[in-house]
Amino acid sequence: MRITDLLKPQGIALGVAVADKRAAIDKLVALHEKCGNLTDVAAYKQGIIAREDMGTTAIGMEVAIPHAKSEAVKKPALTAITVPGGVDYGSPDGAPCKLIFMIAATTDGDVHLEVLARLMQMLMHEDFTAKLKAAKTPDEFLKIIDEQETKQFPDEAKAPAEGKKDGYRVLAVTACPTGIAHTYMAAEALAKAGDEMGIPIKVETNGSGGAKNVLTAEEIANCEGIIIAADKNVETARFDGKPVYSTKVADGIHKPKELINKIINKEAPVFHSDKKADAGAGGGKDSFGRQLYKHLMNGVSHMLPFVVAGGIFIAIAFLIDTFAGNAGSASFGSVNVVAAWFKAIGSVAFGLMVPILAGYIAMSIADRPGLLVGLVGGLMATTGVTFFNPGNTGFNDIISGFFEAINNGTMTFPDAFAQATDQAAALAIVPSGFLGGLLAGFVGGYFMLAIEKLCSHFPRALEGIKPVLVFPLLGLGGIAVFMCAINPVMGWINTAMTNLLKSMADSGLIIPLCALLAGMMAIDMGGPFNKAAYVFATGMLASQTVAGYMIMAAVMVGGMVPPLAIALSTLIFRNKWTKEEKRNAPVNFIMGLCFITEGAIPYAAAHPFPVIPGCIVGSAAAGALSALWGCTLRAPHGGLFVVATIGNPFMYILALLIGSVIAALLISVLKRSVKE
Repeated sequence: MRITDLLKPQGIALGVAVADKRAAIDKLVALHEKCGNLTDVAAYKQGIIAREDMGTTAIGMEVAIPHAKSEAVKKPALTAITVPGGVDYGSPDGAPCKLIFMIAATTDGDVHLEVLARLMQMLMHEDFTAKLKAAKTPDEFLKIIDEQETKQFPDEAKAPAEGKKDGYRVLAVTACPTGIAHTYMAAEALAKAGDEMGIPIKVETNGSGGAKNVLTAEEIANCEGIIIAADKNVETARFDGKPVYSTKVADGIHKPKELINKIINKEAPVFHSDKKADAGAGGGKDSFGRQLYKHLMNGVSHMLPFVVAGGIFIAIAFLIDTFAGNAGSASFGSVNVVAAWFKAIGSVAFGLMVPILAGYIAMSIADRPGLLVGLVGGLMATTGVTFFNPGNTGFNDIISGFFEAINNGTMTFPDAFAQATDQAAALAIVPSGFLGGLLAGFVGGYFMLAIEKLCSHFPRALEGIKPVLVFPLLGLGGIAVFMCAINPVMGWINTAMTNLLKSMADSGLIIPLCALLAGMMAIDMGGPFNKAAYVFATGMLASQTVAGYMIMAAVMVGGMVPPLAIALSTLIFRNKWTKEEKRNAPVNFIMGLCFITEGAIPYAAAHPFPVIPGCIVGSAAAGALSALWGCTLRAPHGGLFVVATIGNPFMYILALLIGSVIAALLISVLKRSVKE
């Protein structure tokens, strides 16, 4: 797709005279209406005016580009006018505007965004805009655009440069609220200024179609500084320790050399962040295992609100039915009308847990194209879609019958296989659940990366079609085939795991498992071990079994112990801690009761040997006691604020107290006294 595909002759008016900015907008909107680009003229015009209220879209050099993304837009399109006498458009340089393009963007799809980005970059060339302002006919106007686009953006993408010997001296990130116009214009202005000044510069654009030309960790490490020309938040944790100069996107367009000099002359302050950059942000060289962990955590962080809110709503439903005397009912949780409402809403949120997890794992791996395959794969994991028609024969029965027939000698292998195949034709849906969602996220993400690489050699003219046609179609087809094939296998594993946990609960082996998981909550207090235990517990909670509820209870009590133990130790063994540590410790009582394990991190970081071992033992003890006394938990978070949803709550609180005391005593014994 090219710019001339979005701009038609009937959408161009040359030599127009308009009294003011509003009249210019009216004329351009009327051209869109004339071309049939809009479904609601008033709504689209309102969007244009709302964008102008955020700040003028005039960019200087006698050019303005009003734009809006709106549901009132039928198809992506451009209109244009030339105003020989000029019109006051509030331009930053004070010059009247003589060339105005108006962008009509749809709210879904990014086919047009790269084309529009090209136009923004082309308009930064004054010789090009001068020709457009002098055009006599719409056809001549379009011919000038087509020639410049061909010259500046040839169809065959150029081979990427090997990279400058000394790397990029300056890096930059540009972004505007809509991600359509100013983002790319600022990038082009900075790149041009860098070339004119002889300073190698690379610019990342955070546009509506996602981040492009992303800065790598190596480039960030080797540059002299970073310019952020943005009117919206961009990811900055990756720039920790580097000089960073932040300003508005308009300065990137109008003051590019001044911004570059801020970095070269060392006038930019050093930026410090208390957050770690994620893998996708900086393109770092983490180990493969570390990358997998970061992708997983991206999924988990987006999933947790659904788990917590949905789980608590479901727990409230059980609580209401308990008070209503319906605890023994087969429809427990849905008997009372109010309980049924909470259960239904909670189930909707909880049901989104796996699709959200898979979607954001895939998105972390493959950026926006990965979101579709992850979400669909996760939903297929929960619904259990397979290649076979719905029926009543379970997958486990088919496999068991196959092997039983072979072992008993009642059938030959070909006959048994034929029977199993016939039964499979009527196989019921086989949800693969949490494990299937994890697999869908990772497989879908890396599958999309492979597709992107395969499509990287498309001609530039076809670039715009990839994000909304090629990637979604190939990705959806690939993940559909994969999940239909893997769901029966993962469903069998899920069933086996659930049965194993049930047998462990019946035999008493659930107690050491709960102790292990609770102890893991205290190893790194919010790190990989902690998250692994918590994610496992929430997955088991979704199974809605007694064993799953016991595991959730043990994990939460294990996470509550460390901050409570610190608070107790500083209160009782005051000679073991500094004045500052004692002064800050009381807040850990609240954090512990709220199930915020991270409250103990400052103390664990300052005194790892006494704090971490003591907390692990105390948490494990609390988890074991919770399981021993049959405590259960239907809510995945909340600490003692969800005590009403805890099975055997008094013994649960006792397990928490015992574990906290054990941890506090061990910490205090292992830690040396402090001499102020």
